[in-house]
Order: sequence, then structure tokens, then C-alpha cells
Amino acid sequence: MSRMRTVDDVMTRTVVAVRRTAPFKEIVQASVRWKVSAMPVVEDDGRVVGVVSEADMLPKEEYRDTEPSRLEQMRYRDEMLKSGAATAEELMTTPAVTVRPDATLPQAARIMAHHRVKRLPVVDAQGRLKGVISRCDLLKVFLRPDEEIAREVADEVVARLFPAPCRVDVTVEAGVVTLSGRIPDTSLIPVAARMVRSVEGAVGFECELSPLPAAPPPAPRPAVPGGG
Repeated sequence: MSRMRTVDDVMTRTVVAVRRTAPFKEIVQASVRWKVSAMPVVEDDGRVVGVVSEADMLPKEEYRDTEPSRLEQMRYRDEMLKSGAATAEELMTTPAVTVRPDATLPQAARIMAHHRVKRLPVVDAQGRLKGVISRCDLLKVFLRPDEEIAREVADEVVARLFPAPCRVDVTVEAGVVTLSGRIPDTSLIPVAARMVRSVEGAVGFECELSPLPAAPPPAPRPAVPGGG
């Protein structure tokens, strides 16, 4: 199959980040100004040491005018500590959940789902910040034109599984791939379905493949006169 897109292909390279010592108000100002809900916290050399998100900052407002009971203070210890935080270092979630630029988009999606985060700092082998990838970035693959998807399916799926003299047509509409035609071996249909679904940008698969008609039995050989 053609090269699968990686985080490096879709990530945002211009990143809003803060230092450990950034004060609370500066973090809020950056979040509002740049319309981001989370920011990496970096060292002077660019290494990512944590992430500050809106969820990290909200306890300051949530507990601003309340006096939590001792039980609540024990139950929500982390939130209570963050309600009194004054710098990025005190607010941040650490260690940061990150991803490498060469990770595939499915790998990045699994990391986000597992850790229940909406974006990931992208770091190099030394942990230095290179970009950020968000859920929205992962969805960019589905903007791939139907014509481009159809060409890849024809070249990488149909040509491999159903070579000539088979005649299999490929159509793609709104990302849904349809294969139609007659093939000699219908056991290959599940394989074709898996391959089509692995094509980036493919939203779904519709099968209109049917078996080739059985070849007629050979005609009986005429009797040979005088044979015995």
C-alpha cells in the first residue's frame, strides 16, 4: 500500500507554549488570545515537561468562593492544590503525554483515546517540542479527494487482488468506496474490504462484487467408429 500519513504530515508547527515560571494570568491570556485549550510547558532547551489545560486552570474559579469540607479536600486533593496554583509548574499535568513525528495517525488517535486528551505535543527523540497534533488534525485525512482515493484503491487493491481479465470498477462518493463487477474467487472479498478500509480517507466500503458464471461443462467427445 502507499505510504501511510504520519503525525508530521498533519501537525500544527506553530505552537503556543509556556515556561515553568509563567504566572497564572499570563497562561490565561495566552489561552484566550490564541484560542487554545491546552499548552505545552517547556524548558529553556525546548523539552516538554508538562501540559497546562483549561481543566487544570478551572479549579481556581470553581473553588474561589467556597469552603470545601475536609472530606472534599481529601477526595479532590489534586483539584484543591491546583486551585491555589500560581505558575505553570504548579498547574501542569506531568509527565506530558506526547507523540513522535513519525507515528502514524491511527497510533496518535489511540494515544489520545487511551489518555482521554484532545491534543498531543509532538516531540523529537530528545523530547523537544516540534509541534502539536489535535483531534481536528487527525480528521484532515478525510478531506482527501474522492478521485485520489479511487486511484489508490484501483492501483493498490483491485490490481493486486483482481488482475486482468477480471473487470472490477471502483467508484468513490463522499469517501465511500464501492467495488463492482464479477470475480472468480469471492473468498477475496473480505480481504478487499480490509484493504479498502485501510486506505486513508476511505469512510466506508460497499460491495457489489459477484462470482463469475460457472464455465459450461466440456462437450462429450464423439465416439470413434470401430473403436473397441
